[in-house]
Amino acid sequence: MITYSVILILLFIIIISMFSELFLYGLVSTLLFIILLPFYYIVRVFNGKFLYGWREKLGFFKKPDLGNKVIMYHGVSVGEVIALDGLIKKTKEVFPDYKIVVTTGTKTGQEIAIKKFSEVADFITYFPFDIPFCVDSFLSKIKPTVVLIAETELWPVFSFFCKARGIYLYTINGRMSDSTYSLYKLFSHFFKMVLSRYTKILTQSEIDMNKLVSIGAPKDRTYVMKNLKFDVKKSNETVDLGQDGYRVIIAGSTHKGEDEIILEMFKEKLAVYSDIKLLLAPRHTTRLPQILPILDNLGLNYGFRSKNDTFRNKDVIILDTMGELGKMYSICSFAFIGGSFNKTGGHNPLEATVYSKPTITGPSIHNFRDIYWLLSRSSAGKIVKTPKELSDYVEKLLSDDNFYRQACVDCETIFNDQQGALDIVIKELKEILE
Repeated sequence: MITYSVILILLFIIIISMFSELFLYGLVSTLLFIILLPFYYIVRVFNGKFLYGWREKLGFFKKPDLGNKVIMYHGVSVGEVIALDGLIKKTKEVFPDYKIVVTTGTKTGQEIAIKKFSEVADFITYFPFDIPFCVDSFLSKIKPTVVLIAETELWPVFSFFCKARGIYLYTINGRMSDSTYSLYKLFSHFFKMVLSRYTKILTQSEIDMNKLVSIGAPKDRTYVMKNLKFDVKKSNETVDLGQDGYRVIIAGSTHKGEDEIILEMFKEKLAVYSDIKLLLAPRHTTRLPQILPILDNLGLNYGFRSKNDTFRNKDVIILDTMGELGKMYSICSFAFIGGSFNKTGGHNPLEATVYSKPTITGPSIHNFRDIYWLLSRSSAGKIVKTPKELSDYVEKLLSDDNFYRQACVDCETIFNDQQGALDIVIKELKEILE
């Protein structure tokens, strides 16, 4: 006699055979979500962290009044959101009749998105969990005409619903690390199905393009667009800090613990190279009470940008004004980029690279890993692991003129090679929206 449980199993097998792997993925993801969410929540609470944006990710948010002409951009976290900055603003300019929606996957990404796009985007929220009822609720409320996902996040359920609803779906600024590629390659049959639903896949490099094609991306819809993060413009403002005749080192966006490293290194080099100066730009000027005693203990002669001090009579200038760091890179010989000797994840080195100035960074670079990977393939950028490595590399830049000149040339070459990504995406949007 056939039992009730056997009938259920047979029905389950029949259903799976009728549908694709997507059905199984959606079923399993939903079950796992229901089972694991309580445990995940408890762990987060005990770690002093909380679930941010969970209601929005479930699709539980008030439907915004967006109409039926919506362009949606998604950047999972800080690095991706920053990469979308110029593109989103350009999109608003070129397509004024369209509403702009920006989504993120993390709390820090959401904070950056609100900070950067609150006056540009019409709606900012979290990307939905890749579970059928979450995705369906999200798309029913947003109704995007086109969705552009930065870098390479492949969400099977989301791609299925976009295809079923006739929504254009793009990967832009696509990239794939070696470790991710190895994992995806094992399931290339599954990801081929997912990638087939994309309108186009636009990658940062030919290497990334070939990786994606090898796991199933359609060859006729996968192209190189270069890197959006390189669409950085030089400032037209001139800077006079009395820098003529000196080699200026900039320590940009430094965080707690990095000022000591930089200042001790600088004092050591100053004893050998009398023509060097340092512009110290703390990420947060509220830390000045902690930084000034370090300068005093080292006996360094310092001044402040806010007081119009210059290098004519100061060895160190503290940049204690807002919004000026970008243009300051134009006067440096090379720069250390902060937030990289702690767990911050680094800051954007391209503000210096655009001026053909080499950069050095510590090991924490996850916010801009793709950029540092490109720069460190030549002498345009250097990732150091320790303060000793930092000191040694600064010594090389100061003492080896040929090496330094080549590093500057490498900066210019890489930057020029990567320009134009923003225009390519705008061109794609014009083809489908106009």
